[in-house]
Amino acid sequence: MRKTENARKAVVLLSGGVDSTTCLAVAVREGFEAHALSFDYTQRHRAELDAAVRAAKALGAAEHLVLKVPLGLIGGSALTSAIDVPKDVPPEEMQSRIPVTYVPARNTVFLSLALAWAEVLGAADIFIGVNALDYSGYPDCRPEFIEAFEKMANLAIKESVEGRLKIRIHTPLIRMSKAEIIKLGVQVGVDFSITHSCYDPDPLGRACGRCDSCILRRKGFAEAGLPDPTNYIPV
Repeated sequence: MRKTENARKAVVLLSGGVDSTTCLAVAVREGFEAHALSFDYTQRHRAELDAAVRAAKALGAAEHLVLKVPLGLIGGSALTSAIDVPKDVPPEEMQSRIPVTYVPARNTVFLSLALAWAEVLGAADIFIGVNALDYSGYPDCRPEFIEAFEKMANLAIKESVEGRLKIRIHTPLIRMSKAEIIKLGVQVGVDFSITHSCYDPDPLGRACGRCDSCILRRKGFAEAGLPDPTNYIPV
C-alpha cells in the first residue's frame, strides 16, 4: 500500500467500474495519497465489490475501506430490490427518464460518509467518478448536485468550520463521454479487464450485455476504438 510522507490525502469513491477506477487512477497520477472507499450496500451482486478490491490494489491505493450500508432495507431500486433491471434501452433514450436502477439518494449517502472519513484523515479532497454525459439519467451525477454538496460539506464539519480544511469535491470525468473516459483510463494506467460495470451479471459474474451500464460500456469502447475486455454472457 502506497503512503507518501508529503502527499496530500484524498478519499476516492470506488465502485470498481470504468468511471470510478479511472477516477482513482487520476487521483494517484495527480500525486494524492488515495484512500479508496467502497460500499456493500446490499446491491444485487458482489462482482463490483470484487472489482473494487482489484482496482484499489492494482492502482496503489494507500488504503481501501469497504463500509456496509444496507440500502436494500430501504429498497426502491432494481439494484437493491426484486425489481427487473431494464434491458436493451437505446442510449439516446437513457437520459430521457430516471431509470429504476437509480438508488434513492445513493451519492448523497456515499459522499456524506466520504466526507466523514476525509475529516478524520485530514483530507481536503474527495474524488468521485460521476459523469453527466454518458450516464443513465441519475440526478446525483449532475454538476449542480456536486456543487451544492461541496458547499454543504464546508458548512457541515468541524474541521471546515474551524478553518483547518476546505473540502473540494473533484469530478474529473463529469463532462467527458464514455469513450473519452476510457481513453483517459488507458493513459493513466487502468487495466479495464479488472473492472465491472454490469447491473445484472449471471452467477459466474459474466456481464449481461443488455443493461444500461453494459450498453454504455460497449458503446464507449467501440467509440474509443479499443477492444472491450468484458466477459459477456454468450448470445
